[in-house]
Amino acid sequence: MPLMYGGVPEKEQDDKALHMLERVGLGDKVSYYPNQMSGGQQQRVAIARAMCNNPSILLADEPTGALDQKTGRQVMELFHELNEEGRTIIMITHDIHIAEHAGRIVRILDGNIGEGALEDA
Repeated sequence: MPLMYGGVPEKEQDDKALHMLERVGLGDKVSYYPNQMSGGQQQRVAIARAMCNNPSILLADEPTGALDQKTGRQVMELFHELNEEGRTIIMITHDIHIAEHAGRIVRILDGNIGEGALEDA
């Protein structure tokens, strides 16, 4: 939808959508409906959709929450690639292992905002 509203030609919309689905490991699911996918697959589709307009900032709220460990690692690798390409990833997570992938950690604890390693909390 964002590509359509952005005036992107239909062929380019299809190409971008397929490319992003392939980046999240779902290129073979392009014709599936949400009810035909697992929760984790739906979450990866949401990530692909968010990346279609090539945003400079990507907001991700618990992006690996519904994923198994292997797929979660793949998503974090993708986020690392996107960051290397110049995108800023702002991610909210309760998972220390996921947070450790970040270049900077800002934590909220008991209403206070702090920065630094999680063990400092």
